[in-house]
Amino acid sequence: MSQLAKGIEVCNEESSGTRSHGAQGHGRNSGDLDHEIAQLTKLRSEPNEHLKKATVGGLKLPVSTLRMLAARESNYSGRGRFSLSDRCHVLSRYLPIYGPQKVDKMRSRAYISQFSADGSLFVAGFQGSHIRIYNVDKGWKVQKDILAKSVNWTITDTSLSPDQRYLVYSSISPLVHIVNIESAATVSLANITEIHDGLDFTSDNNDDSDDFSIFSVKFSTDGRELVAGSSDGAIYVYDLAANKVGLRIPAHEVDVNTVCFADESGHVIYSGSDDHFCKVWDRRCLSTTGQAAGVLTGHLEGITFIDSRGDGRYFISNGKDQSTKLWDIRKMTSNGQTFPRQRDFDWDYRWMDYPEEDRNLKHPHDQSVATYKGHSVLYTLIRCYFSLHIGEWSSSCQTQPS
Repeated sequence: MSQLAKGIEVCNEESSGTRSHGAQGHGRNSGDLDHEIAQLTKLRSEPNEHLKKATVGGLKLPVSTLRMLAARESNYSGRGRFSLSDRCHVLSRYLPIYGPQKVDKMRSRAYISQFSADGSLFVAGFQGSHIRIYNVDKGWKVQKDILAKSVNWTITDTSLSPDQRYLVYSSISPLVHIVNIESAATVSLANITEIHDGLDFTSDNNDDSDDFSIFSVKFSTDGRELVAGSSDGAIYVYDLAANKVGLRIPAHEVDVNTVCFADESGHVIYSGSDDHFCKVWDRRCLSTTGQAAGVLTGHLEGITFIDSRGDGRYFISNGKDQSTKLWDIRKMTSNGQTFPRQRDFDWDYRWMDYPEEDRNLKHPHDQSVATYKGHSVLYTLIRCYFSLHIGEWSSSCQTQPS
């Protein structure tokens, strides 16, 4: 049985309470199995199969919370409790009643925020050259307080190594710095109390370092390489063992705002740029083709961030067009198609509201699997991440000058 089929069967079992019923329920015969994430998300958020049969005037209506509570007391599912999908269905109908709690406060703006892969650490980068790593499991205690080196305007990105021993950070600079966060000292002052090694990303193609910046940097899954997106439209892969840039890919015509590895193999890289395109790069083919493996069209403005699901197939992106999109690289094409629009002005997210007439526009050649709206990409650039649970994503903020 394929992984997709197993996932569907498990979800149906959760929803119905029995394996045999789940095999006959919604999902197998619905005809919408093209996209795994959309299907699993739908199955995990629907109520018990017995409750879904309720209709009024031939119309299917949302199952009321009162009805679901009554069904739980009557043990409709045969399990004596709400299933996971029942709980998701009920919770999705209510707003949180407890507001956010302040964890910490600094004197400068926080532009970077990200959980570690296991959720035990939280990294926050501030404009005032500070990076703080909080231990979530210990009540958000500051585990490492880093005063970064050579920060120009702000820290543009950070990345934890897979073993959570090292942190790299970038700025409006050709240098990316790496620091050991496992040392005993809580405070890490660059090259005063601890060494912050500088990794130089300049090459023969960008000799003028004053105009060269690193906007995005990520560790590979094995921790041996870094991938970076830059202001010269290129993607760089840095070999940490050799301590040098091992690969430069001329990827886009303008700034590469975001890059990441697709999966643990390290062969495939995703990139997003201010040219509105997401691109897929296969390092195994670059020596012969020199071209992207594919292009994904759909965003109407520049891409602010990309995060991979880690399966080499799905990733999400956030754009200045006020939307987050889910992509399946099996839908990519060899060439992206632009969507020309006439404006009397050049819109800039840093100090202008997004044009009302553009909010409901859809790219005529949109290849995304799903589009999510409701947040605003104004004054700061929003980052989006997959959570540890299939089909879920979250977002956080950063700002960069362009």
